[in-house]
Amino acid sequence: MSVENTPVLEVRDVSLGFGGVRALSEVSFEVKRGELFSIIGPNGAGKTSMLNCISGRYKPTSGRVYLDGRDVTGLTPNIRATLGMGRTFQNLALFGHMSVLDNIMVGRHHLLNNNALTGGLYWLSGARKEELSHRRKVEDIIDFLEIAHIRKAVAGTLPYGLRKRVELARAMAVEPKIILLDEPMAGMNLEEKEDMARYIVDLNEEWGMTVVMIEHDMGVVMDISQRVMVLEFGRKIAEGLPAEVMENERVKVAYLGIDDDEPAEAGSAA
Repeated sequence: MSVENTPVLEVRDVSLGFGGVRALSEVSFEVKRGELFSIIGPNGAGKTSMLNCISGRYKPTSGRVYLDGRDVTGLTPNIRATLGMGRTFQNLALFGHMSVLDNIMVGRHHLLNNNALTGGLYWLSGARKEELSHRRKVEDIIDFLEIAHIRKAVAGTLPYGLRKRVELARAMAVEPKIILLDEPMAGMNLEEKEDMARYIVDLNEEWGMTVVMIEHDMGVVMDISQRVMVLEFGRKIAEGLPAEVMENERVKVAYLGIDDDEPAEAGSAA
């Protein structure tokens, strides 16, 4: 099997429980390298719980998670980041008192080679050269997301839509093989959503990043996703091409509230 056709992410029979509550039940799927894959479902379906199991915030009650063929189920989020996994959050997780530039630079922390000792010899060691190299890569991300005008602004003072963009920038700074996006367009107006959708598509197509996205805006999901998985009450009920998934009868009932088998209400026929 060629590298291009191998899955970058494998989730095998993952279940997650909190006391007597079952958040996920034996969910399995694969995400191919270079794919834009979306996870959808009603509120409480287990979407964010799944992302938390993939990123390492939660450890599954049972089942395994593999990144590039390596079992990462027991590894911390920090270690998974070093292996090539980036993540944004539904609720913003920026350092509000820091500048936009510093927030993005935090995403590159695990890529730094110089330690505290060599960093103390800033001009004599390679620390200065290394910092300049990281800054150049951060500037490329800033240019890509069109946030150069706010690069020195304090992150906590920015409008919500721009803060979501900064969080995406920090996740990109990890240089991930796969990036997990938890509702990247939540709370945005139409123009902001269109911009974010364009960035995500370009991130996937031009930057070559594999994307796993949770998103409630079905128009966006159908427009930009290559494949879609649907969760309901912690179980996978459908997976496939967007158009195929939306024609699935169980998805229509669970997600859209449409049941083609229901009899028409009396008096509804013309």
